[in-house]
Amino acid sequence: MDFSFAPAWTAIVVFASTDIDDLVLLTAFFGDARLRRGAIVAGQFLGIGVLTAASAAAALAALAVPPHWPSLLGTVPLALGLSKLWALVRDRGTVTEQPIGVERAGSSRSQVLAVAAVTVANGGDNLGVYIPLFASNPGGVPLFVIVFAIMTALWCAAGYALVKHPAGAALMQRFGHVILPVVLIALGAWILRDARFLLD
Repeated sequence: MDFSFAPAWTAIVVFASTDIDDLVLLTAFFGDARLRRGAIVAGQFLGIGVLTAASAAAALAALAVPPHWPSLLGTVPLALGLSKLWALVRDRGTVTEQPIGVERAGSSRSQVLAVAAVTVANGGDNLGVYIPLFASNPGGVPLFVIVFAIMTALWCAAGYALVKHPAGAALMQRFGHVILPVVLIALGAWILRDARFLLD
């Protein structure tokens, strides 16, 4: 396993360039007081882990992801966003009557899976970059996995710090419950933009 600086730097650049949108998502997730912080972090690690494992398996098996098919994953964040938006409209004026702790305690597993699903759905560009990267350097895959894990932790810390910043905290406290559904819907629509090519 090559632990030289060049492959590590490559892994850092690749992760940062393919996951900058995840930082926006993490900020939105952390800004929603109804979501458990631990569930967000666990879901992000699970999602990145799934993407990395799938990419490694595809690279080692010399497989290629058909173009535009990953765009269908956009239905996941779109559906989640629409569901959250509908719940927000339906429960308007009554959402504060239920203690947040009850909702958070009772849905930890579903929150982990939801965050992971959004991360995976948003990972079309990750697959497109990780697979050829792993295929070109199979021996470096363990190093890439380690760097990706460290970067995922840094991403979670950065997203949480942005929310905890006075300006960010004030914004999320006031609009966080609205921002998350909007971000998810926009993300789903953006990912689905390439699905039209499947009809050609």
